[in-house]
Amino acid sequence: MAQSSLTESVKNGIVGVIRGTGEIVNAVTDTVSGSIVHAVRGTSAVGTAVTSSASDVARGVIQGTSEVGGDLGGAAKGAMVGVLRGTKEVGSVTMETVSASASSVVKSTAEVGGDVASAAHKAVEGAIQGARDIGVDVSEAASAAASGAIQGAGQISKTAVEQVTSAVTGVIDGVKVIAREPFKKGSPKNT
Repeated sequence: MAQSSLTESVKNGIVGVIRGTGEIVNAVTDTVSGSIVHAVRGTSAVGTAVTSSASDVARGVIQGTSEVGGDLGGAAKGAMVGVLRGTKEVGSVTMETVSASASSVVKSTAEVGGDVASAAHKAVEGAIQGARDIGVDVSEAASAAASGAIQGAGQISKTAVEQVTSAVTGVIDGVKVIAREPFKKGSPKNT
């Protein structure tokens, strides 16, 4: 499945689910997990292909949630839980995938005019919950999500980096979150 069609497919699925139930976090988690499994299973996709699919799925979640006026924070959290569950199911949980997904959530939230700091915080919460659910190192998942969120903000603006850094560092859901460099990929816009 091509990247843009994966994003579009997830976006349309999220729109339908949210309109049908109004529930965000669980609906997003299930959609994301299933989408990743579907995109990767039956292919020889590993590593960067899984990471790319997870990023595309996260982008689709934010776009779809925005389209129906849903809670972007809840969508961000559900996306991260779903990424961890889906990648675990296909046997490819990596901190690189967690980081790339959080980056995608932040950039996509900015694209639709949402609150990037809130989305970043919720993405870290989702990484923590997802890591607990599947039995991977919670501190590592939280740090990877925080670092990815800051990296995504770095592609938006210096102000976004400051807001996101403040939102994703410290103690979140009982876990001390430490963002690790490098965060920046590309250069931030001056704002």
